[in-house]
Amino acid sequence: MGALSMLALLITHPMEFRILLQYHLWHDNRDVSAPHEREVTGWDRETMRRCWYFLDMSSRSFAAVIKQLEGELARVLCLYYLVLRGLDTIEDDMTLPDETKQKLLRQFHEITLTRGWTFTESGPNEADRQLLVEYDKVVEELLLLDQKYLDVIIDICKKMEVGMADYAHKAHTTGSVYLEKVEEYDLYCHYVAGLVGEGITGLMAASGKEAPYLASQLELSNSMGLFLQKTNIIRDFREDVEDHRYFWPREIWGSEKYGKAVGRSGFKEMKEMYEPGNEAQATWVQSAMILDALRHATDSLDYLSLLKSQSVFNFCAIPQSMAIATLELCFMNPAMFQRNIKIRKAEAASLIMRSTNPRDVAYIFREYARRIHHKAVPEDPSFVAIAVACGKIEQWCESHYPSFVHMSLASTGGTQGFDTSDVRSIVAMANEERDRSMYLEKRKQEILAKTNGVADAVRQAQGQQAETSQWELLMWVGLVFAVIGAVCIGVVYAVVHYLDS
Repeated sequence: MGALSMLALLITHPMEFRILLQYHLWHDNRDVSAPHEREVTGWDRETMRRCWYFLDMSSRSFAAVIKQLEGELARVLCLYYLVLRGLDTIEDDMTLPDETKQKLLRQFHEITLTRGWTFTESGPNEADRQLLVEYDKVVEELLLLDQKYLDVIIDICKKMEVGMADYAHKAHTTGSVYLEKVEEYDLYCHYVAGLVGEGITGLMAASGKEAPYLASQLELSNSMGLFLQKTNIIRDFREDVEDHRYFWPREIWGSEKYGKAVGRSGFKEMKEMYEPGNEAQATWVQSAMILDALRHATDSLDYLSLLKSQSVFNFCAIPQSMAIATLELCFMNPAMFQRNIKIRKAEAASLIMRSTNPRDVAYIFREYARRIHHKAVPEDPSFVAIAVACGKIEQWCESHYPSFVHMSLASTGGTQGFDTSDVRSIVAMANEERDRSMYLEKRKQEILAKTNGVADAVRQAQGQQAETSQWELLMWVGLVFAVIGAVCIGVVYAVVHYLDS
């Protein structure tokens, strides 16, 4: 933001200005070009500098969170993102013949490791056209990666290219540009986003920053990707429809029940949703799409609770927090059908600063779920289902991080306290006191057992010593008698011998 924009924000939204000021003052941004970082970021190589440039041009928001990853993982994720962006650019290019597109897509896992490969036939309006024109630089950097990283990237590339090629071929041969069922919608999102989450998880586990078992949590990593992808698909509705990209499933937007709610039939074309007079029906469809996205929220929270590295957690948590905030912004908001809407910069900065641990992220989800529930109206056919979805998020938060338990930081470490105004605190404090009493009683018994054991050992030693002393006394008495007897015998023998002489 420029100086004039910041001044205007200070006058019109002083609290937002304060948040942005705090963010710029206290939030550390990693500089991948810094001399001490170049060994792990690859900035000292011209090819890698170009890759960082392409990352910034493709997605500044995603680039910002990638750069915060520690060590070489940032460079690995940068290259992983560019590989998938190149694949996606080919799939999205409507100027390419299907034969060319099929060949490129299905062989991309081989092409991406072929030195010197570039592609100059992309349409002039493709945003990431230059990435493919200079793709040989990505190839050179990929070949420098450890094999453990390369295996994950190529495996995901193989899976994703098959799905993209199938969908592109279906659109070309059947003329169908719509996804019909929610299952098709889920499968499409899996190919373009769920697999991305699977690959990121595999790379984090391979780096050693996360536990190896995390790579096997495929359902959770898939839900992480689907939650983000569905949020973007909902938010970008108008832009996608105008570009003839239709990702919303007909099973939802064409459903008759949303038409009946306003006394009409279901939509026949997606573009009808932004036409004047269809606002109410379009809003019910929008509500159903957001409901579908919310079913992945608790899986995302489960995934985040498994992470142990702070930089990895921030990388994963910040987009998830942005996603739930974006869903709340879109919910019951007819402006979404007219233009691309985004959360305000101050709100985004606040979410970035708050998304530092699983508990706080869970509370962010709960906060926005409550806002969604508050905006829901009984006339919405999805009203009850929306309440249930928001309730599941609330339940997850209460199960893992009860609201009546407060954590406070001290110089000696974190301490736990209870909200005495909450009746649940009575039970919790009673349980805590019971556990404390049981622990003290257990320690008492352990100490007594150890004390009794020592006493028994002492008594046994004393008994053995007393028995040994008795035997020694008898031995010495016997020895004395033996000596006396020997002396007496000697004296008698001497006397008898004398007398005989």
